[in-house]
Amino acid sequence: MGESVTTPRIDYQALFAATPSPYLVLGPDLVIIDVNRAYLTATGRTREDLVGEYVFDAFPDNPADPNADGVRNLNASLRRALSSREPDTMAVQKYDIPVMDKPGVFEERWWSPINTPVLGPDGQVAWIIHRVEDVTAFVLSHPSRSREGGGLAQWEEMEAELYARARELQGLNEELRQAHARERQVAVTLQEAMLHSPDLAGHDDVAVRYLPAAGSLNVCGDWYDLVDLPDDGFAVAVGDVVGHGLEAAAVMGMLRSALSAAVRALHEPAKALEVLGLYARSIEGALTTTAAQVVVDPHSRRIAYSSAGHLPPVLVHHDGTIELLDQATDPPLGARPKHLPGPQAELSYTPGDTLVLYTDGLVERRGEDIDAGLHRLTDALGRYARLGPERVADAVLARLGVSAGARDDIALMVLRL
Repeated sequence: MGESVTTPRIDYQALFAATPSPYLVLGPDLVIIDVNRAYLTATGRTREDLVGEYVFDAFPDNPADPNADGVRNLNASLRRALSSREPDTMAVQKYDIPVMDKPGVFEERWWSPINTPVLGPDGQVAWIIHRVEDVTAFVLSHPSRSREGGGLAQWEEMEAELYARARELQGLNEELRQAHARERQVAVTLQEAMLHSPDLAGHDDVAVRYLPAAGSLNVCGDWYDLVDLPDDGFAVAVGDVVGHGLEAAAVMGMLRSALSAAVRALHEPAKALEVLGLYARSIEGALTTTAAQVVVDPHSRRIAYSSAGHLPPVLVHHDGTIELLDQATDPPLGARPKHLPGPQAELSYTPGDTLVLYTDGLVERRGEDIDAGLHRLTDALGRYARLGPERVADAVLARLGVSAGARDDIALMVLRL
């Protein structure tokens, strides 16, 4: 008998640390999980500087460069990788980095990035590998680049010369994205029609987001709505029908319309939800739906609210302190054997405060207590309290790792009061 050959066990952590190309590992929430030595050398940072940081907090755009678009371009690429679960190759990017021992000073840098998603056992994106090559020296010394940065044609010519393969891959990725977009256009049109809120157009200080469950048709059972009321008041609502797909979307459409009509007539959130609860008893698939209704009176600066089994809306004060609207919660629609009046509560607000309504897909995670998800949400909202509603909405989705969708669909409303 010959001697058996034993393959040595590979230390992948050591391999990652020693890899000569700069690598960054991100979670689905775009928080930095790990970094190799080459990346630290390329950026002049330490592990303590980066690990645990939101990537765009660690590497913001250069405030002195009015044309800086590194954050926007990288964010778009990372979102594509999360959504498609396929590698996304970026064109060469100008993305300046902070000089650590000179606060406020940025160093010009050019990078060639690739973002590769890594799937977990459940098929969802568990990590993103962000690999970059520093091509600053080449860009700054290339003869086609003038002192002013060179013309667009020269720049594209240089890219083609050095990164022909990367450009081909990027073109193929774009073709796949376009084909996917065409296939989903009908679903997108249906979604927009069902979530259309005519009164929303008159509110520039409101941001809304709708993300279908990952892998589902682009319509599901979550909704948001905004309704103008007399004397400059308005009502906002979110709701969640159990299930996904067209059946849940059909039930959602009926309940959303009924609640909109009820609050227009009654002007009180509890009474509007009472009407919706009675209506839900006659709709197959509507029972156990959850909803939250909030009425805002800008003259008295008061908020009245009521909830049917829904997670509490959040009031974020301009100083970053948080109040959960959790003092008027009833069971989901139709859960009581007999109809009873629903609870209602009120609180005051200060102009500049932010009101946030959402559905459970934003915060719920399998095998985790809901309080952990609520804590992540309130922590993110406190962190971004001074941003505008649109930026708050995007930052929260990114921070909670659901920019590209989650297991459940998500509706989100952010209002600056």
